[in-house]
Amino acid sequence: MNEQYDVVILGGGLAGLTLSLQLKNAKPDMSILVLERRETEAATAAHKVGESTVELGTHYLREVLNLKGYLEEHELPKHGLRFFFKSDTKEDIASRVELGPRLRLPVPSHQVDRGTLENYLMQLTQQKGNELLLGAKVETVDIQADNGHEVTYIKAGEAVTVKCKWVADASGRASVMKRKLQFQKPMEHHINAVWWRLKGVIDIDTWTDNTAWQSYLEPGLRYLSTVHFMDKGYWLWIIPLGSKNTSIGIVADPAIHPFETFNTYEKAVEWMKVNEPLPYKMLVPLGQGDGLLDFKILKHFAHHTGKLYSKDRWGVTGESGAFLDPLYSPGTDFISLNNSWLSDLILRDLNGEDIEGRVTIYEQSHLALVDSWIPVYQNKYQLMGNTQIMVIKIFWDWANYWAVPTHLFVNKAFTNIRLLKDLFAAKDSLGRKFGQLNKTMQDLFLEWRPFENSTFSNRYIDPFDLALLRKFQEDIEVQHEPAALVEQIKKNMHILEQLAVAIFRHVSAEVNGTSPDIKVNPYTINLGKQDGAMMLDTESEEAIEPDAYIMKDVDTMWFYPKA
Repeated sequence: MNEQYDVVILGGGLAGLTLSLQLKNAKPDMSILVLERRETEAATAAHKVGESTVELGTHYLREVLNLKGYLEEHELPKHGLRFFFKSDTKEDIASRVELGPRLRLPVPSHQVDRGTLENYLMQLTQQKGNELLLGAKVETVDIQADNGHEVTYIKAGEAVTVKCKWVADASGRASVMKRKLQFQKPMEHHINAVWWRLKGVIDIDTWTDNTAWQSYLEPGLRYLSTVHFMDKGYWLWIIPLGSKNTSIGIVADPAIHPFETFNTYEKAVEWMKVNEPLPYKMLVPLGQGDGLLDFKILKHFAHHTGKLYSKDRWGVTGESGAFLDPLYSPGTDFISLNNSWLSDLILRDLNGEDIEGRVTIYEQSHLALVDSWIPVYQNKYQLMGNTQIMVIKIFWDWANYWAVPTHLFVNKAFTNIRLLKDLFAAKDSLGRKFGQLNKTMQDLFLEWRPFENSTFSNRYIDPFDLALLRKFQEDIEVQHEPAALVEQIKKNMHILEQLAVAIFRHVSAEVNGTSPDIKVNPYTINLGKQDGAMMLDTESEEAIEPDAYIMKDVDTMWFYPKA
């Protein structure tokens, strides 16, 4: 046991362990201490959020941390996100509108058993020479930028103090540094969640004897999906785990589904009986006796942060910083981005580089990215009973995610200062336009809601039914030189702008009776139903007309007869 370290990491969960590996892989002679409050190794099917990974986070685990072999041997491959929307009879899964990939996706992702994964990461980080202490409760952190920080922890009733050059807070919702320095920041997204684990394998393909419905996919692919059952104000997840157990969760807006109606296992079962009778029928028997492994609640889980990185040699990562919503499984994505920025700062500083400018740029970029993602979730639970809106919104959200942030991350753009300045610095930069366009479309979905309440049945729609989504997904891991990457993002943004206009044409024709062929400036899109609405620009040079293939893609996800 040393008394002096280069880095002390507060927390040995997914964020802290992956950061320790990223740092050690880059600089093998670095001294790192990881302090974890948990007394023992994680249990199988550990009770943690974050079992489903998507493309950005998966790339980080597989390619940046070199965990590809482990993931393919010990964790389940994932067959995308899968959504089932409301129907007239929720007891028949085959009658519900289903959204999800039919064929295996070109870019991999995984369903991870957090207990299995974190235990492996604990062993791996120690094999690489990092020190890991279990049963170590952080007591105080004394930030001394010039003389070295002091971290005091309690282990086995004894207080121990160590010094370090850097403190990395990965303490999760304990948020040690946030509480110490008071940089909490409110987030107006008050959603609650409960979740539990059941013993056994749950395959929704067995929930009906409709052979035509079962034949839409290869046997076993639905089982490997992260499944969402969705209606107004809520979604219920089913996630398979490599331990042959299953994760179940309810996530709901308290304005529509009060927390006290599902905040115990018994209440959650009754809630399912009312809102999702088929999952109730299929899941409840598995929770009898010792079949119920655990149950956890999390109230108002979304939270923001006012700080992330400091020139005084500390930073936060994972849930110690900000957390939005589990709907699209973004938790590992934000850990990946967070760790990439923080590890870059630590490595440059330890190599003698002045990092003050990078601290500012990285923090601004990170906070801007969080802020641009908030509208994806905020107030959107009220749309979850509107099938047509949600189908288009999900495809819009995936297009944005694959076309810009995921592509940038895979190309290491987020730690390239020149690229960050090119993409985000100017008011009319691509990065800022990306956030503005997304906010415009998220507002459109809310404005559309009072006019769209149809119930649909017996439909299957695949993201790869859309040529642009298929292309965005296939191109995620294509590597570019910096200049070529900017050009690619510019092309992707132009496609997103056309997609926005194509969607708006259909919505406005349905709601306002406008021409289905109008040109529109995508940054002025709105239905004119709100006080002080922006004037719709159909005349300037910025008003555009989508390409035919984009119009065809929108026709594919439009369930009504074309206006």
